[in-house]
Amino acid sequence: MSGATVAPASEEELAEAVADAARNGQPLTVEGNGTKRAMLRPVQAARTLSTRNLTGITLYKPQELILSARAGTPLPEIEAALAERGQHIIAEPPEPGPLFGAREPATLGGVVATNLSGPRRISAGAMRDHVMGIRAVTGTGEVFRNGGRVLKNVTGLDLCKLLSGSHGTLGVLTEVTLKVLPAPERSATVALRVLDLPAGVRALSAGLGSPYGVSGAALVPDDGGRGPLALLRIEDFAESVAYRAGRLRDELAGMGEASLVADVDESRGLWRRVRDAEPLGAEPGDAVWRVSVRPTAGPAVARAVRAAGLARLLFDWGGGLVWIAGPPTAEAHAAVVAAARTEGGAFTLFRAPDSLRAAVSVLPEEPGPLAAIVRRVKAALDPAGVLNPGRMRAGA
Repeated sequence: MSGATVAPASEEELAEAVADAARNGQPLTVEGNGTKRAMLRPVQAARTLSTRNLTGITLYKPQELILSARAGTPLPEIEAALAERGQHIIAEPPEPGPLFGAREPATLGGVVATNLSGPRRISAGAMRDHVMGIRAVTGTGEVFRNGGRVLKNVTGLDLCKLLSGSHGTLGVLTEVTLKVLPAPERSATVALRVLDLPAGVRALSAGLGSPYGVSGAALVPDDGGRGPLALLRIEDFAESVAYRAGRLRDELAGMGEASLVADVDESRGLWRRVRDAEPLGAEPGDAVWRVSVRPTAGPAVARAVRAAGLARLLFDWGGGLVWIAGPPTAEAHAAVVAAARTEGGAFTLFRAPDSLRAAVSVLPEEPGPLAAIVRRVKAALDPAGVLNPGRMRAGA
């Protein structure tokens, strides 16, 4: 566990703190507000380096769809500034409260470092796809920048994507530039009561393959004891949404009992709950896994983990993301890993007590050639291994 926390007030102070840690061989836990400490492996470090004092929007050009902010800026502050101009963060990142019990908001740097994306990922891409530029500090204390503040940008090696999803193991983000987009005026949801999970995935696939621009496709396996419920979201201008949602409902009516959630607040609230995995029904003491798999294999993953006693499930991303909650045991983890491997998917131990996270692999092992590249990149950016050591894999 980490001890004292250092929260520099400037990029220069942060760089010096990292350089000092490298000189003295002292590992650092790197975080923003610490909202996702229960994610992946626990870091064993004497000190915590927090970016929470590096706050503020440094550039916002609504006409150019570009926003830059320091890494410790709370996400709600950014979302509020965008909402004033009718814009939003494209990837729809989740809030950390429902799954992690966090009382503080996520920071921009933390969301980018973990590459967390919500239901809109299937139509608009992941968080990393919208990162246009970064400023960061390497494990030796060197400040560097990559990318830029314009949409048309030629940068050479794309370190933006490299650090997005690296969980603070390759560098400490100090500023992020995002591409943003106009927020949809209206949201509506087609809800389809289906016979079983395969039928639900087929309904999601049919919606995503339709010409109506579905931006969210989720499946609640057990909706209050009434059976599986497929959900498909359409967002756009009011008149367009009303027309397209009605057509989609009519076209899917043969696949189940179809209804329409036309109230914009109700529809948006529904997708906020899906974004934050609330329909999963995870209990405070549960472990939570995510399995990424081809959508048609999702029901087979569900059957396998249910046979092992893991009954709380939620499907997102058209069925390609399976959320699983259950007891934080090595046996339950092994069942999830086996189900993912059997169906050619990948698993993430998304949340668990320290004892389980320290004892098992929280991510799949990388193939040998890829692992060798990862080691070389780590050696180049963090040669002393002081940034979040062991966060993603033991000894790395």
